[in-house]
Amino acid sequence: MNILFISDVFFPRVNGVSTSINTFANELKALGHQVTLIAPSYGDDDKHADWIIRVPSHKIYFDPEDRLMNFGKLKALLPWVEEGHFDVIHIHTPFTAHYVGIDFGKKLDIPVVETYHTFFEDYLHHYLPFIPQFISRKLARTISRRQCNAVDGIISPSKPMLDVLKAYGIKTSAEVVATGLDESSFAKVDGESFRISHDIPLAQPMLLFVGRVAHEKNIEFLLEMHGELIQKYPDALLVITGEGPAEESIKASIARLGLVNKVKMIGYLDRSHELIACYKAADVFVFASKSETQGLVLLEAMAQGTPVVALAELGTKSILIEGEGTLIAKDDIYDFADKVSMLLSDPSKRRSIGKKGRQYAGEKWGANVLAKKVAKFYKSVIAQKISLTRYTNTRIGNAKGTA
Repeated sequence: MNILFISDVFFPRVNGVSTSINTFANELKALGHQVTLIAPSYGDDDKHADWIIRVPSHKIYFDPEDRLMNFGKLKALLPWVEEGHFDVIHIHTPFTAHYVGIDFGKKLDIPVVETYHTFFEDYLHHYLPFIPQFISRKLARTISRRQCNAVDGIISPSKPMLDVLKAYGIKTSAEVVATGLDESSFAKVDGESFRISHDIPLAQPMLLFVGRVAHEKNIEFLLEMHGELIQKYPDALLVITGEGPAEESIKASIARLGLVNKVKMIGYLDRSHELIACYKAADVFVFASKSETQGLVLLEAMAQGTPVVALAELGTKSILIEGEGTLIAKDDIYDFADKVSMLLSDPSKRRSIGKKGRQYAGEKWGANVLAKKVAKFYKSVIAQKISLTRYTNTRIGNAKGTA
């Protein structure tokens, strides 16, 4: 198949959507398919590759890390898309990419698939605080329903997220396909060297959060939990990697909670090596987001044998299994801190759970298997589109014949 991805986000912007796009593109190409991506230009930091078409973009005032592609420049690619003879268009974001992707599909009669990467109902009110939360949630549900019903197929990263979409009233053909882990996630790396390079003593208990530093990630919960944990482990360090719009708020909370020397924010890390080494360096990976459509970072931590303590909410429910690399905590800072403490106090249990997690991640979440599932879904959507077109043409022909 000849596949066109369209997204309002991609590397160098590091997040789950960029990772998903890159992983699936690599795996689909390995299966013999052709993949092309249309994505925003971020300037000099763009990742250049012959399969990526960059479109001029501008910053978003409430989220300056992200970009919106220039609508006119993107639409001007229509003749190029037509010449490409694509079998399917796969949209990855609900902004400019969505509306132009729909337009391309209609004008060129190409089936359109969209992945619902982000739980916007639990996201939008953080960025539109001037709108009452009940209104922003209703708005997010309405937009999501309309957008999902406008395409030919929906991919949801998890079953719980698909259940939410169906409750919105989405009727489009849908499939659950999570983002898998490629071989690099399981690479042997040196966690000790990572600690040394970031001035973290080798014997210091290290907790790790990886993700966008944003309000919906529930990092405040982790800070409050850490404040409780250091009552028992006063030298424990919480490392936060990533950047995002909540950085200043998080820094203020760190100061307010008296955690200035107990939390280390180290920004973005290179995914090809440094981030993987960071997972390896940690004693426990901690995660409290309630709005994940999947939670890929949980699997990435497990792939390095690092045990996880997390809340099982929405998409993470489809990943987390008690004892399989994970201790599932209640939505309570004391229970969460107790489970982290349990792992810090028992190195053998920590190693055992970490080993099970690495095995679980490898056996259940391989990227190759999931890419085959996506390809199969593409084919079903294409067949459905062809069948519908034939049916429509027959009806039109019959109507003309009886006129």
